[in-house]
Amino acid sequence: MAVAVAVGAIAVAGRQVTRVEVRGRSMAPTLLPGDRMVAITCLRGRPGDIVAVRDPRLPSRLLVKRVAAVEADGSLRVSGDDPAASTDSCTFGAIPPDLVAGRVVWRYWPPERRGTMAAPTHAPGKAPRGFR
Repeated sequence: MAVAVAVGAIAVAGRQVTRVEVRGRSMAPTLLPGDRMVAITCLRGRPGDIVAVRDPRLPSRLLVKRVAAVEADGSLRVSGDDPAASTDSCTFGAIPPDLVAGRVVWRYWPPERRGTMAAPTHAPGKAPRGFR
């Protein structure tokens, strides 16, 4: 019920939403396999934000990554929180703006870990605190 209300409130505000599910470990420990989130499609992301992007090698596949940098043309350099488990901009380069599905704003599953996204508050090399 709370999920439907929150998603409905976002949709009513005139924004489109995309549901995203984490499948791999590239964003651990912030996000784990099975985590489900909502991304707002009109939000592109700033450094530190978590975004859903289309894989440039297979655009039907969504990837969840953290924005490392925004290029002058609006392309995003993205990376995983666990570099050893991540395929990201180190592999395929910057993500063009048309492949950005949206900024992830809320995790709704599992219920005990639900919450809004927060900008990272960690030092490089330390585990991020991804949610408040």
